[in-house]
Amino acid sequence: MIAHLVIALSMTFSAASVPARADLALPGTGGVKYREKAGDPVRLAAYGLGTRRTYLRSATGNAFTWEKSLSEVSVSPGNRWTAGVPAAYRSGYDHLVVTDRTTGRSSSIRTVKQPMTASYVSWSRDARRVALTVERKVSGKWRVLGFTVVDVVSKTARTVRISGLSAEAGFWWSPDGNLVSRHGGGLRVHRASDGAVLRTYAGAGLPTGPEDSFSPSGRRLVTWCPSRFQEHLCLVDPATGRIARRVAARPEAVFGWWDESHLVAVMAHRGAYRLSVLDLGGRVTRVLAGLPARTWAADLWLSFTRTPGA
Repeated sequence: MIAHLVIALSMTFSAASVPARADLALPGTGGVKYREKAGDPVRLAAYGLGTRRTYLRSATGNAFTWEKSLSEVSVSPGNRWTAGVPAAYRSGYDHLVVTDRTTGRSSSIRTVKQPMTASYVSWSRDARRVALTVERKVSGKWRVLGFTVVDVVSKTARTVRISGLSAEAGFWWSPDGNLVSRHGGGLRVHRASDGAVLRTYAGAGLPTGPEDSFSPSGRRLVTWCPSRFQEHLCLVDPATGRIARRVAARPEAVFGWWDESHLVAVMAHRGAYRLSVLDLGGRVTRVLAGLPARTWAADLWLSFTRTPGA
């Protein structure tokens, strides 16, 4: 599911429009409030409870709206576009609904034919393309078949099927415009045009997901450490595929990078959970929200966009 930056637009969110501090109420979460400050490097843009409820933040304000027709939604780098996966097929096909926030116009782009699904939105860093993971239920279990790339400008979609993928494989963009997927105990990089394997990070650990696992500069990649390590989080050098550092922390989930040296993580805390900013020494440096146990158990997910210049 599912970190980002890029194009300059008149509608682009700016830190100047944020009060010094704002506690944002998140509808449907049992009273959760997200603590935002001016100058934060990322902005909470959407969240949801599994595929049952999906909430989207307004383009320039703080209100979150329940998108009843969508099972997930994600805001592009730069804040211009939203991409949502409908909760139901249309005329026997899955679609991606892309909305241009500068005009309010939406386009429904056909992706894959029923019973396949194309979901788990991942935005390319140039905000021009969306990658979706294609699945189909086989003998009662979901199997990953490949990926669909949607060009939001030309409003076209292309699906690439890849044999031999693991059932848990999923696709998301690398900073240089390729697609990364889980492979065995590590990762594999595929060419977006045809799915060709470009390189394999064997034994590097599994992707944290659902947000971008690459740091803002692209020089770090966070994974769940292989079982041979006591630590749960590993930092991989994308140039070599080697684990460069291990983080002494045990988060429940990671929702991407806060900045080059901090992660957004969910940490257990006194029978409940806290959405936290976690440094690479494993220390919580800021609490963004308290999460009741029942809210976290309801498959809470969060999606962020990077503020300009961060």
